[in-house]
Amino acid sequence: MTKDVLIGLDSGTSVVKAVAFDLDGTQIEHVMRPNATIPVDGSGREQEFGRTWDDAAAVLREMAAKLGARGLRVAGVAVTGQGDGTWLIDRDGEPIGRGMLWHDGRSGPIVAELHRNGTAKAVQRITGTMLNMSHQTGQLLWLKRHRPEALARAATAFHCKDWLYFRLTGERATDIAEGTFTFGDYRTRRYDPDVLELFGLQDEARLLPPMVDGVKEHSALTPAAAAATGLPAGTPVVLCPVDLLCAALGAGLYDPEGRAGFTVLGSTGAHMRLVFGADRVTLGEEVGYTMPFIVPGSYVSMVSNMAATLNIDWLCGVIEEVAEAAGATLPSRSALIGLLDGKAAAAAPGRLLYHPFIAEAGERGPFVDSAARAAIIGLSGTAGVGDLMRAIYESLGFATRDCYEAIGGTPAEIRMAGGAARSATCRGIVAAAADAPIRLVKREEVGAAGAAMVAALSLGILPDIDAACARWVSPLLAEAEPPDPALVARYDRLFPQYRASYRSLRPVWHALEDLRTEG
Repeated sequence: MTKDVLIGLDSGTSVVKAVAFDLDGTQIEHVMRPNATIPVDGSGREQEFGRTWDDAAAVLREMAAKLGARGLRVAGVAVTGQGDGTWLIDRDGEPIGRGMLWHDGRSGPIVAELHRNGTAKAVQRITGTMLNMSHQTGQLLWLKRHRPEALARAATAFHCKDWLYFRLTGERATDIAEGTFTFGDYRTRRYDPDVLELFGLQDEARLLPPMVDGVKEHSALTPAAAAATGLPAGTPVVLCPVDLLCAALGAGLYDPEGRAGFTVLGSTGAHMRLVFGADRVTLGEEVGYTMPFIVPGSYVSMVSNMAATLNIDWLCGVIEEVAEAAGATLPSRSALIGLLDGKAAAAAPGRLLYHPFIAEAGERGPFVDSAARAAIIGLSGTAGVGDLMRAIYESLGFATRDCYEAIGGTPAEIRMAGGAARSATCRGIVAAAADAPIRLVKREEVGAAGAAMVAALSLGILPDIDAACARWVSPLLAEAEPPDPALVARYDRLFPQYRASYRSLRPVWHALEDLRTEG
């Protein structure tokens, strides 16, 4: 008898992947391709529409061949991907330029002005989400100012996953969470014209695609997409929430008692709490996303800091650059990170303070400032690379605490995934900095798994979310790792200095930005 599987298609910033799961949630196949980011105009970050679709089609085609060779049938394809950003297409479905990504910083000055004049706060009262430079709203305003001809040609404004869903099904749509936190009212889960009016984007209302609930509805693979992907025409295709929400679902954020939080330490850092009831949503003073969750009446409150493991990548890049200049041979990047991790474990806690604002677009959580930049405080001649690596880990812990405090406080337990979560040293530091036990999620591809869970609910394969989590999530949660009390005490003393020091540097960041702008 042919066995059914579900494919989660996850198009991230750096990788496009297709992951196949059996109906009990076991991962059985994995295909991936790197996805190129194109820097433009200094702080701009874009991707090619065609390249992103070609890569998605290629991983699906390879996956279809692998599954076919094993006699497995694809019951459905679930589509998710990187959030925010702006991908414009015309009436014929043709791309207009390239897609603007979530870490594109060109709208930073516009966003800063909207914060100063009170627009951002007024919008937050409707969307539940505080404006930052990742959002499509600020990017549309930037396009209106700098690329008006492109905006005039546009018929639809997508996010990355929406573009792929369009290519697979021919349907122009976005998911409820992303549509709501950008242009809608989080209480009604519908677009709100007042949001468009506050931004002065009334004329761009035509660009907003319908919002669809992937748990309740799906479409079908077109013949053209079937030819490109190797999957049968008519295969159900589900548009899922943005990748971070799918990752939260796949990692176990859903907890009927609301005690668990979810932190992912990947390229970016994201910190989420589940809230039941719109009246219990905490709106951050400067930051925060409010995203309708797949359970009726529930919301995910999230603060996302712009750079997490990007800080580790920076340190590795510096070491590799020096080694290359010296003609030295280094181990692989993963082996180098392992060496640095060992040195961090041996280093004394709290010797340096590091601010993890390494992204070119600045910071978006727990404050919004496109001029924010990383800093190292406390350097002396005896500090070594292990001290710096540990300080980076500590900064990820302090950023976690900082972000959770912006949305109501640290949860009783943090479930964690992402590249940095693989390090026991990093997990221990984050647990102590946040003063909360950590439970490692032992599933590698939580985003694709969460998307596949949405598809399983949409197709009636799983009856409800409780059954889905019992089968797909609970068996893959590790035992809780409690924080070290002595380390908690030390980090409690250090955290106020971390926060005070970055706040005191904000005028310096802006002075440096002015100098950079002057050339």
